Amino acid sequence: MPRNQQIVLDNRPQGEAVASNFKLVATDTPALQDGEVLVRHHYLSLDPYMRGRMNDSKSYAASQPLGEVMIGGTVGEVAESQNPRFAVGDKVVGMGGWQEYSVVDGNAVGALRKVDTAHVPLSHYLGAVGMPGVTAWYGLVKIIEPKAGATVVVSAATGAVGSAFAALAKARGCRAVGIAGGAEKCRYAVEELGFDVCIDYKVHSDVKAMSKALKDACPNGIDGYFENVGGWIMDAVMLRMNAFSRIALCGMIAGYDGQPLPMANPALMLINRMKVEGFIVSEHMEVWPEALQELGTLVGTGKLRPRETIAQGIAAAPEAFLGLLKGKNFGKQLVKLV
Repeated sequence: MPRNQQIVLDNRPQGEAVASNFKLVATDTPALQDGEVLVRHHYLSLDPYMRGRMNDSKSYAASQPLGEVMIGGTVGEVAESQNPRFAVGDKVVGMGGWQEYSVVDGNAVGALRKVDTAHVPLSHYLGAVGMPGVTAWYGLVKIIEPKAGATVVVSAATGAVGSAFAALAKARGCRAVGIAGGAEKCRYAVEELGFDVCIDYKVHSDVKAMSKALKDACPNGIDGYFENVGGWIMDAVMLRMNAFSRIALCGMIAGYDGQPLPMANPALMLINRMKVEGFIVSEHMEVWPEALQELGTLVGTGKLRPRETIAQGIAAAPEAFLGLLKGKNFGKQLVKLV
């Protein structure tokens, strides 16, 4: 059986996460038991939620145990199988973690899913046609529930979730406004992703400036907001929300290092009778087939053209992840293992 390189969580961050929180180790891959499948990972997904799991504190998911392989989505190929449902060579998506190989119980519900790479590249099943895409779909379709002509806004607009959000919103006849960092990302948001406007938070770098930029970009106010960031950007958006508007609360990356994120004007939720709903997409597996079908069609027809930032090799995962937390990635952040 092949030697397997892995990244484990060695110690917990004290404030900002650093590379020394992680450790590269190598182990022997165990022999397969009946029903098990050996998967050779081609790509590893890096996502903001992983930062929260590094903390030993109350959250919506259990903390990442010390000394164990970091959790994470993976796509790859069946290298060996003791399960009749999976053949060697099958392309699969699962939660294999930060390692080169994983041994998976092929009979466990949802543990491993075969995917078709004829029209959708394998890596996209970790982004636009995977968890991030379904996250965008659920927040938009089930929480914001926009009508044609509505104005919707998303922060982290050129990330994996924001990219899918634009295509989904435009398919529903919405005005889509993004918030991203840097002129290149904002240009990509408009020219490639289909946003009507993208606001650069590095230029409009405080609540007052961002609120004014949003007023110009959203002349009819904001009907729905998909929140990935929190902090002062959320404060600025709140000032422009319409009566009976909705916020899908997905991420608060501004607070992942542990600092509190007080809201400047929480009374606006009452004044505007807002609906604010947090959600975790893995708790809504019933919508995944419908969402993935629409997302796959959008990619296959060229209406969704996701961009990827790819680090090379398992050893590069920690630095790539830390870069993601600082917005250094462009689109979906992946690690290529094959």
